[in-house]
Amino acid sequence: MAILRKDTEVFMSVTIQPEESIKNEIKPLNEIRPLSEEEQKLCMKAAWRLIPLLGVAYFFNYLDRTSVGYAALQMSAQLGLGPAQFGLGAGIMFFGYCLCEVPSNLAMYRFGARLWLSRIMITWGCVAAMMVFVVGPWSFYSIRLLLGIAEAGFFPGVIYFLSIWFPVQFRTRVLAWFTVATPISFLVGGPLSTSLLQLHGFLGMDGWQWMFLIEGVPTCLLGFVALRRLADRPEQANWLTEKEKVTFSRMMQIGGEGPSQSQHFRSVLKDVRVWLLSGITFSYTLGTYGIGIWLPQMLKAEGIETTTIGWLAAIPYFFSTLGLIFWARAVDKSGRGVMHLIAALLLAALALMLSLYLDSLVPALIGVTFALVGTLSAKTIFFTLPGKFLRGQAAAGGIALINALGAFGGFVGPFLMGVAKEMTHSFTAGMILMGCIIMFAAFLAVILLIIMRPVNLEETQGGVSLGK
Repeated sequence: MAILRKDTEVFMSVTIQPEESIKNEIKPLNEIRPLSEEEQKLCMKAAWRLIPLLGVAYFFNYLDRTSVGYAALQMSAQLGLGPAQFGLGAGIMFFGYCLCEVPSNLAMYRFGARLWLSRIMITWGCVAAMMVFVVGPWSFYSIRLLLGIAEAGFFPGVIYFLSIWFPVQFRTRVLAWFTVATPISFLVGGPLSTSLLQLHGFLGMDGWQWMFLIEGVPTCLLGFVALRRLADRPEQANWLTEKEKVTFSRMMQIGGEGPSQSQHFRSVLKDVRVWLLSGITFSYTLGTYGIGIWLPQMLKAEGIETTTIGWLAAIPYFFSTLGLIFWARAVDKSGRGVMHLIAALLLAALALMLSLYLDSLVPALIGVTFALVGTLSAKTIFFTLPGKFLRGQAAAGGIALINALGAFGGFVGPFLMGVAKEMTHSFTAGMILMGCIIMFAAFLAVILLIIMRPVNLEETQGGVSLGK
């Protein structure tokens, strides 16, 4: 308890400022001063320390979620899973994830990111490896549900953790470096997963069982590494000098990261921006997972061999990785996050629709590639927005709430695709539905832009608005 009181005193000394100081220091994004060369180097030092570890963990996080799509190439026939049953099992993970997301992040705020993120990695790695015990639909549903419960809070926890460590001027780039693990997990995970399927029969286990076991165990080991290497905030990092810690505190305060009036989690429930953000992330997550989980089976339906599917599925994610990094730099330079979010969502929806009218495989893959550039860039841009108006407990719980409601789209997307496939015996209807839902996300982002503009005007005049 003494340690927790000490941590709280450090946190309060850094973040709590007089009301006049808040008014003077909180600025709209386009008025926040650029970082000095010294501050840039300090941010890079922290990024090199934190992002590789968190990025590798997120790589396995996404791999453990989505590799079930490759496992289905063997598993569905062996276990007798129909399209709707597979879609339900693939998506039910997000039900447990959504259920435990907010409690998990509030626990992280209470116990600290270092301990809690490490706990999440260890438990989800163990559950991911437990997929080797699946014998039918109900065990498939149960372990996927447990996987969602185990990993709940990881992504929003990291987003909140990075908002403590990095100022807004540097945040989109650092979020891009972290979330680039998403396309890389598909880029590397596709060939890796299909290669592991070739272990079928080794030591009496099926190929899909080896795949889950080999991809799940490393996450447990990363959890113990994180326990040693992470620090809850710059003031507690033993690899920073005292001067660097002071620079970090000053940088976070004058860079627009001072506290707002939104300090308690209950204020999140009254903020219309939180609900708009939840609707946006629900919609594009639904579309992203609807495509990503079923992409291997779409390629198989084209008559492509299993060993080739992993490499073909990796192509869109290679180019989406490049697009994600490029777009993040553009957002940091312009500061117009919501405008870029709208553009990314529109690109995704239009490219997905266009790909349906292309008969040959290569043009269709190009359309899917542009769609993934849009959705993955939108995800990176999106999670820079809550930290602009949420602080403290509200930030930890609010980001988790937004991500939890959004992650429910990860349940709905694969399930809808499975139902559409079973009803129409084609992927076309499901793809059209995914495109329309992503277009709806762009519409919600336009509403968000209209709501947030008056907030920027009030901030320019020296006030702080919650936009309720």
